[in-house]
Amino acid sequence: MSHEKWGRARPLLLCVLCWLGLGARGDAHELGLTRVTVTFTTAGQVRADVLVDPEALLAKLEILAGQSPSTTAFPLEELASRIIALQEVVQQRTRLLFDGVRVTPTFTYVPGMPGPASVGQESTSRAITAVIRLTADVPRGARTFQINYGLVLGSYALSLVSASGQPVATVWLAGGQDSQVFDLRAGLVEPSLLDTASQYFVLGFEHIVPKGLDHILFVLGLFLLSASWRPLLLQVTMFTVAHSITLGLSMYGWIALPSTIVEPLIALSITYVAIENLFTSELKPWRAALVFAFGLLHGMGFAGVLAELGLPRSQFVPALVTFNLGVEAGQLTIIALAFTAVGWWRRTQATTYRRWVVVPASLAIAIVGAWWTVMRVHG
Repeated sequence: MSHEKWGRARPLLLCVLCWLGLGARGDAHELGLTRVTVTFTTAGQVRADVLVDPEALLAKLEILAGQSPSTTAFPLEELASRIIALQEVVQQRTRLLFDGVRVTPTFTYVPGMPGPASVGQESTSRAITAVIRLTADVPRGARTFQINYGLVLGSYALSLVSASGQPVATVWLAGGQDSQVFDLRAGLVEPSLLDTASQYFVLGFEHIVPKGLDHILFVLGLFLLSASWRPLLLQVTMFTVAHSITLGLSMYGWIALPSTIVEPLIALSITYVAIENLFTSELKPWRAALVFAFGLLHGMGFAGVLAELGLPRSQFVPALVTFNLGVEAGQLTIIALAFTAVGWWRRTQATTYRRWVVVPASLAIAIVGAWWTVMRVHG
């Protein structure tokens, strides 16, 4: 591409990056709201509690029932009644299997507490979360159990709890996917070490690509200033080591900071890296130290997600390590794609590369980071 053509494309690049960032939600480190907790009770029943966004759930149910999705917010009571009226869709899309035979559960809707009011809304106008509860009797002599929840598009966490109240297993499934077969006779056997490792590796990777737009922009900010592989990999390694440290310490409960502090600082770290790119063309000695410090913050952000979901107790360390390896693989994927896109230019024409790539892209990243900082400070 000629410099003239790239000059015309530069404003478009700036607009696209800003549009992606400003259009994204300001809260980071989100792996999806849906959680499914399956509990086997001492009364011989199985109870599947599905944590959902009730407004999003209602829209899905209406579409699946052949209705036009609601476009307005309802009071909590009406929202609950509309979902309950469509409970058959939930029962059709959720499969509870014992020895491969499907059972039909009863449906209960448990409304959540009201969330903070939006401008012009009553404080009781909407709920952030709710629970749909599906209950069934465990057939006498049943040996195996499976579940399939088909009302989520992405991945979701499935946690199993034994009749004694002890968490047994946490696995990740895609919407509409049958879970593995759990052996009821063996007390709900946990997934193998290999299964756990692969699940949390994929989870870590997906938290960067495609779900971690804030981490993608941070890594791109590092990429833009480094002229070669060696200093870039040094920075990424420092970042990975740092977030691994705080992720581990946070998960063990040795350090803790509220997300209201961590998330704005993460957004601010993205802004800082991008702004520094605008004022210097050389990698300064303090950059690695700052990247390490920023990695400590990002690690606490990761911990907030995993703390909510929980890690398998007996396989805590393998799950934690493979999650970090997945994050690292995601970061290296972003770097490889960036090198593929503009690496030839940065190697051969450093001056024009800075003018036409580094400056506009860093400016866009700085704007997005500043916007996220404001959004996260103000909730």
